[in-house]
Amino acid sequence: MIVEAAYAEVERLTRQRARNFSYGIMLLPRPKRRAIAAVYAFARRVDDIADGPLPDEEKRVLLEQLRGRLDAPAGEEATFVALADARQRFSIPGDALSALIDGGVQDTEQTRYADFDELRSYCARVAGAVGRACVAIYGADEPERAETLGIALQLINIVRDVAEDWSLGRVYVPQDELARFGVAEDDISEGLVTPEWRELMSFHAGRARAHLAEGLTLLDYLDRRSAACVATFAGLYRTTLDRIERDGFDVFDGAPTLSSVAKLRVVGAALAR
Repeated sequence: MIVEAAYAEVERLTRQRARNFSYGIMLLPRPKRRAIAAVYAFARRVDDIADGPLPDEEKRVLLEQLRGRLDAPAGEEATFVALADARQRFSIPGDALSALIDGGVQDTEQTRYADFDELRSYCARVAGAVGRACVAIYGADEPERAETLGIALQLINIVRDVAEDWSLGRVYVPQDELARFGVAEDDISEGLVTPEWRELMSFHAGRARAHLAEGLTLLDYLDRRSAACVATFAGLYRTTLDRIERDGFDVFDGAPTLSSVAKLRVVGAALAR
């Protein structure tokens, strides 16, 4: 009974904290849906620590405690009870979950990225690792395609969350690209949507779309319902990026939100694929 209650809690958390995400996983059969929610709840815990108000040293202590709990008895906390059961059922790789923690630790140690190679390595930890964890649940042995798709979604997040990341003291756009396109960090601080900013973001968006196209080759290796789930995630992110681009990459007053109708259209397109 404790396992059932744990799954109910991680599903509740997913519906509350990841409304876009929940549109995709609702297409999965119940066992897969619950397992994906368990992975999400764990990733959410990592993010909440890394992005929270505590001093960086304390964050790192808490993150390493999470790492230790991955191989310890689950206890009674819902996230770990559900995750332990999901790992047993679907052979979710422990290294993917540990990589998520590595990404959280990196956020406490690094706030700037010299070039795209550095940034891509970070994205592989914080989002590519989610892809590698989830693809085991979907039932395909395609970790590289899943990782690439996760990186694509993280690259879209970086465009969407520029202002929020700045408030946390972080700039994920590579430093060499800021210099190449003539965008200063003061421009980000002041929320200036200059021609140089639009050109830089257009370049970044193109790279995100290239990763997305490559990552979506994963769909050919998934069963119909898993493919519809993943296509929904990707479609929601792609639609968000399209709207940001249409608005001239003015993300400093908040990114666009998708209506329920728009989200359901994406779900319908994923099902019709």
